[in-house]
Amino acid sequence: MTWFALLESNTTGTGRQFAAAALARGLRPVLLSRDPSRYPYVVDDSLDTRVLDTGDAGQVLAACRALARDGGLAGVTSSSEYYVAPAARAAAELGLPAPDADAVARCRDKSHQRRALSAAGVPVPGFRTVRSAGEAVAAAAELGLPVVLKPITGSGSVGVRLCTDSTEVARWAARLVGDDGSPILVETAVRGPEFSVETFDGVVRAVVGKRLGPEPWFVEVGHDVPAPVGETVRAELGATARRALAALGLGWGAAHTELRLGPAGPVVIEVNPRLAGGMIPAAVRAATGLDLVDAVIARASGGPSPVIAPAAGHAAIRFQLLAREGRVAAVRGRAQAAASPGVVVANALTVPGAVVRRTNSFQDRLACVVAQGRDAAAAQRNAERAAPLFSIDIQALEDVYEGGRGR
Repeated sequence: MTWFALLESNTTGTGRQFAAAALARGLRPVLLSRDPSRYPYVVDDSLDTRVLDTGDAGQVLAACRALARDGGLAGVTSSSEYYVAPAARAAAELGLPAPDADAVARCRDKSHQRRALSAAGVPVPGFRTVRSAGEAVAAAAELGLPVVLKPITGSGSVGVRLCTDSTEVARWAARLVGDDGSPILVETAVRGPEFSVETFDGVVRAVVGKRLGPEPWFVEVGHDVPAPVGETVRAELGATARRALAALGLGWGAAHTELRLGPAGPVVIEVNPRLAGGMIPAAVRAATGLDLVDAVIARASGGPSPVIAPAAGHAAIRFQLLAREGRVAAVRGRAQAAASPGVVVANALTVPGAVVRRTNSFQDRLACVVAQGRDAAAAQRNAERAAPLFSIDIQALEDVYEGGRGR
């Protein structure tokens, strides 16, 4: 059986699905990782692994060459944003299908991305790249408050915050830049609903409505597929996303473009040259019949495109969020959530023993359901009924430590 290499992965969600999709295509998935124990499904699914320094391009290429000699290698990819470009470089070196690794790598730098999009006339927020709290305060004054501060790399809303006055700007900028003066972005806050456009080979496959938690954070608490807007708005969002991909030299395989619908129309928040996270691919499959995970594996291995399956037409994702910090004592209710009407996916995103802390990012999501329905209201209702069926017991850390002293 020919190998298919996954360079690192996601610890939950699509990481496991990538391996399953490769296996379903008659390929033998193998995870290249520094620490395969980070991935619980490796043992559960008897997944082959190779241990190496995945940050070393030479070691990655050597591991892939060894696989090619040992039965053949059909493709190399990653479900992790941090490893999409290295996977593309290794694939290209071996003559396997791959996106433009340089374009993918450049896209990870949000300041470069902003400049390229702005130069091409694609609407983006006003922005400045700064390296100190003082520079951030000056940039905010120039752009006009409120502003959004974020790292120039990263994902999942980690470190992203809305700041409404100069004091907030100074404090949050100081935290982000740290002692080494790491560059960060200061951006004009675009008011309006948020969406994502899921494309494959430059073709719009779905426009997704995002649901965000309370400000000043940008935690995604749910998604609706398709976005609950008119066809004209969907077409405008899709066209803007395609312009952004063209400006960045992207368009091969999957891309996930996030936009806000501002007063003057769509504004690109960021472009991710990878498949969406947050279980969006499962919702797209439920709503449209297109399996984007399988499409990625097919593209990276040179296989035939997946067949569009019958679908419900509408899907919704809802997350159960962290209610308190501490150590997870028990996770229950998955079977009940999975059996709830319309539910197609029910996943716990934490495990007993894990220490959970509030990060105001995707890491605050502890459980997820994807539900389908005959219309948007039914899909949303099904998801909103099922998500609370997860019961996640969290013990306060002081209680854990006190218990430890008492034994």
